[in-house]
Amino acid sequence: MSGAGTGTEWPLDKAAGFFYLYFMAETATPEVLPEIGHTEKADEKTGLEPGYLVVCWDDPVNLMDYVTHVFQTVFGWAKGKAEHHMMQVHNQGKSVLARESLEKAEHYVHQLQKYSLHATMERD
Repeated sequence: MSGAGTGTEWPLDKAAGFFYLYFMAETATPEVLPEIGHTEKADEKTGLEPGYLVVCWDDPVNLMDYVTHVFQTVFGWAKGKAEHHMMQVHNQGKSVLARESLEKAEHYVHQLQKYSLHATMERD
């Protein structure tokens, strides 16, 4: 026990401090330097995980306002974008809503099906 309050130090305390300072590791330098100015393009499909398309199909059951509301809720879209995709579903029979990874596409399809919309997922 050191004499912290008494002003006395034990010889082992000095030895431990010397040992720590003498053998303390120096700051490590990186072995691999980062490449500055080299960035990969996110648009390139090479080397990326294959994408999956989330497709919503037309059905005679759901009202157009309801489909718009579901698109806004599930994807967080503004009303204009949701209406655009709803009109594609209505006029063309389907609309590609998103291109995502497998897990995200599955999530969106399940969300849309939870709202009783006919949604599927296709490999891009």
